[in-house]
Amino acid sequence: MSNHDSAVSNIYRGRFAPSPTGPLHFGSLVSALASYLDAKKQQGSWIIRIEDVDGTRCKPSFSEQITETLNSYQLFSDEPIRIQSQYIHIYEQLLSELKKQQIIFPCNCTRQSLAQYNGNHPLECQSSTSKPHSWRLRTSTAVYQCQDSIQGTLLFTDDLKNNCPILKRKDGFFSYQLAVVVDDHLQKISHLVRGADLIETTAQQLYLYDLFGWTPPKICHIPLITNHSGDKISKQNHAKAIKNNHLPTLLRALHYLKIDLVSPSSITEALSLAIEAWDSSKLKGIKDLPLEEQDLHFI
Repeated sequence: MSNHDSAVSNIYRGRFAPSPTGPLHFGSLVSALASYLDAKKQQGSWIIRIEDVDGTRCKPSFSEQITETLNSYQLFSDEPIRIQSQYIHIYEQLLSELKKQQIIFPCNCTRQSLAQYNGNHPLECQSSTSKPHSWRLRTSTAVYQCQDSIQGTLLFTDDLKNNCPILKRKDGFFSYQLAVVVDDHLQKISHLVRGADLIETTAQQLYLYDLFGWTPPKICHIPLITNHSGDKISKQNHAKAIKNNHLPTLLRALHYLKIDLVSPSSITEALSLAIEAWDSSKLKGIKDLPLEEQDLHFI
């Protein structure tokens, strides 16, 4: 069993990495704030990365909108913003490394053929590279454990046994799983503060870190802001764009991070007070935070 608790270095480097498939919504603002406050509380760097590797859904106009909204809330990247789609050649090189290790295999399967497995791909198929194909990661019996400062000990025992995740799609676009691991390593990200919906991807990412011989960041998962049906507020669920430069919206977002400020006069003051007040232990063990009545207009 691999235990991944050590960070890349003693220097704190955090990031917020939105996918530009729509404008920034309330749930994303909460996530951005959590990663920002954690970095700044520890005198670390906070970096924005645009994860636009999915060329079918991501649009440059949304990248601009998201960046503009973050900046309007005084959430500025400490380094030039990395645009994922500009680094396709690096993902291709690393995919070739996995091919040499015979860790991945080509796959001609369709969604229809995998329907019986609920979209998973449990077994290695006999596919050909002469037909349209994706590249999938072979299953593994590896067991992973990591210490999440918010969710506690996360133990992944069967996550890698019954599914072969896609690393490169049939349409030529790389998967989130591969790109996020490569980018976090190349940017020397030491700490990840992200939503609890990404817990289910953690084992696959830790496995990729091992295959490349890299040290993963420390990872913690904040609670998800959910709607009245218990679904997370997301672009898939058509969450509304938030207003730019709107102090009341910022204060409501901070409220879900267990920070309630008394009448700050500006966004700058609110952020300064929030950094002082940030304490991730107040979120300990919480997986979901239902949207309160006064905030239903955000969905």
